[in-house]
Amino acid sequence: MSTPPSPPSPPSPKVAGIQPPLAPVSHTPGPPFPEGRSDARPAEPVPRPGPPEDRLAGWISDLTALQALTERIGRTGTLREAVEETLRAGARLLGARRGLLALRGQPEDGRPGGGERLLGLGLDRAELGQWETVPRVSACHARLLDEAVGAAGEPDREIGHHDIARTETLHPRHRAVAARLGCSASYALPLTAEAAAPFGAALWLFDRPGQPEPRQRRLLGHYLRHAARHIAGRQELARANEALATVRDGLLPGRLPRMAGVTLAARESSAPGGGPVCWDALPLPDGGLGLAVGASSDAGPAALAAMGRLRAGLRAYAVMEGEDPVAVLSDLELLLRLTEPGRPATALFGYAEPAARRLVLASAGHPPPLLLAGGRATYVDTTLSAPLNMLACWEAPSVELELGHGETVLLYSEGLLRRAGGPLDAAFAGLRAAALAAPPAVRADPEALVDHLLTALPAPGASGAGGPGAGGGHGDVVLLAARFH
Repeated sequence: MSTPPSPPSPPSPKVAGIQPPLAPVSHTPGPPFPEGRSDARPAEPVPRPGPPEDRLAGWISDLTALQALTERIGRTGTLREAVEETLRAGARLLGARRGLLALRGQPEDGRPGGGERLLGLGLDRAELGQWETVPRVSACHARLLDEAVGAAGEPDREIGHHDIARTETLHPRHRAVAARLGCSASYALPLTAEAAAPFGAALWLFDRPGQPEPRQRRLLGHYLRHAARHIAGRQELARANEALATVRDGLLPGRLPRMAGVTLAARESSAPGGGPVCWDALPLPDGGLGLAVGASSDAGPAALAAMGRLRAGLRAYAVMEGEDPVAVLSDLELLLRLTEPGRPATALFGYAEPAARRLVLASAGHPPPLLLAGGRATYVDTTLSAPLNMLACWEAPSVELELGHGETVLLYSEGLLRRAGGPLDAAFAGLRAAALAAPPAVRADPEALVDHLLTALPAPGASGAGGPGAGGGHGDVVLLAARFH
């Protein structure tokens, strides 16, 4: 007598578009050979799948689902994407609709008391704010982080409430927030990387009372072990990028000087993997003004540090002999050859006398300035010259401009040209056309002008923009506009 098959488990309900985990695959025996064929033979009894076969099919289904979910999180590139994918995968495994993930704060994050950073799935900012008002002694994610300090031996600790409204041990505020948001049950697990104490906690919320089945909890535990390592890596990368951006911003001027006879405006933006840039607008003795832009083709923290040293040297030489831009760049070339061997850089330095509307420029391999006068836009001929630190001795002549009232000089980095895309000649033409396309009122306002140019030449990847030359390695962008009165 054959063993009757075990009854199929009831299907999990679909909640708010989140599909439940894949059901175990049932094995179906194939049909016997049809009668009348030459190879027909009596059909042998086919063994019906029993509990071992059902368990094996369930394991295969679980492994398939876990593999698909881990591949999805492996394709995330940012911390936010990794967190959202983790919450989405957990909601699918548990049959939940909403969730939140708390990441432990760091002293350098600037949050009072090192508070957690909350990210949510299906919860807007106001709803996350409601959960932040729940006392820590009752909030599941906070308890996991607080109680886990020094308790790394319990990486799989879980906190679940199958009926929040009827759980008297919870703080009244906890029950009130859950009722206001329509949450009847919850399930939380810590996020642990390697053997360290948890650095975060994930909480999923259910619309009806209940608790996850053991199989669901087991699958989620396996998934979170992988997801936690991925989130920890993305978190470290995000912190490193934030620290790098802080250093980059610290190497740039904090504000523009105010001088009679000239109005200044500047913008800078960084690009992933691009070479660092620097700029400066420095008041000089005798009422002069030094204007400078520099760039490096290298990328990374070392190139950023070198660019900081280049700007420091440029400022020093500008104070000593800024009225002679060729001497400033010659001294800078010597400094780079001694302190940064093998690291080339481009630079452009100008000495301006705003009262006389006079500007003297020298360039070391840097794109020429763009002069806006009335309805015209022309490039200043700074002559071809090699970048700094490439030849045995840098040398190039300077060029002197006598500016009219209301004329604007635009200094920029090569990253702006690359936004225009195409060959170099087409990029210069694109920048010139973008400047001429600005209305007269915009060209008369340096702040409006630099914003107009950044909008007209957007970064590749922003709103699908980017010309034929769009792609990676476009470098950081600097725009420095000086309008003479």
